[in-house]
Amino acid sequence: MKILVMGTGGVGGYFGGLLARAGHEVKFVARGAHLDAIKTSGLHIESSNKGDFTVQCEATQAPNSSDIPELILFSVKMFQNEDAMDVIEPSVGPNTIILSIQNGIDNGEILSKRFSYENVMIGSAFVEGRIKCPGTVTQGGPGIAAFGEQFIGLSDRANMLNEIFKDAAWDVELHENMEGVLWKKFAYLVASASICSASHSDYGTMRSNPETRTLIIQGISEVLNVGKALGKPIMEDSVQWAENSLDRFPATGKASMAKDFLEGKPVELEGLTGRVVALGSELGVPTPVCSTLYAILKPWAVQNSL
Repeated sequence: MKILVMGTGGVGGYFGGLLARAGHEVKFVARGAHLDAIKTSGLHIESSNKGDFTVQCEATQAPNSSDIPELILFSVKMFQNEDAMDVIEPSVGPNTIILSIQNGIDNGEILSKRFSYENVMIGSAFVEGRIKCPGTVTQGGPGIAAFGEQFIGLSDRANMLNEIFKDAAWDVELHENMEGVLWKKFAYLVASASICSASHSDYGTMRSNPETRTLIIQGISEVLNVGKALGKPIMEDSVQWAENSLDRFPATGKASMAKDFLEGKPVELEGLTGRVVALGSELGVPTPVCSTLYAILKPWAVQNSL
């Protein structure tokens, strides 16, 4: 399969690397020293799940219209969406599948407005991944992915991709209600990543502290209440699933957003906690936990963006 990976960080590098290792024709979009290193020595993946491996692959800063992929893995930070869509636009054909593997709940809608609803599928990843150094990405955490269509149900192309991903050793699940799954993860991530960032603690410390654990669960419930008010297909097991995810995350691990805060990088606060606060305000749904976390973290987020 001809595949383009838009965003060669921990998520795109890991899942795209597995596809390249399986023999697919994968081209990675990167920039700067990371791009140069991949062109020179290939992409190195250090994976806690699959071991360390290197793939010799094509890499580019700007794909063009002469090379239309069958699949684009869209795995950039939410605040990079507009620039990333500009980059891939010349390479999107009428039958190209764009699979968003990102945080947040709006990416499918954003991509569909720029391209078409038929082009876009939605997904999410549970990966503690980073660019370790130019040419090298790491995978920690669960290292799993989920995906599906934007509607409730399955499709031939979803089943086809599921087989391809599994053959490439992805730990992946195909879902009929992927939007419901996105809201599960969104609720979990908003609450846990915000508190991880604000408390400067790891997941083991957060979940073992009764007061902090209770606050995380309250935050998760707030997010799900917003989703219900929007009429989204919230799944009945969402709170329990989120709590189980909290308990499964590596004890010494930290949320990617918390790491970005500490490293002085731009963060996804607006697309996560800020989005909940804005929607809650529009819908008249109380979000006291999320609103407080957002107010605490926003000055730091603004400083990191300068």
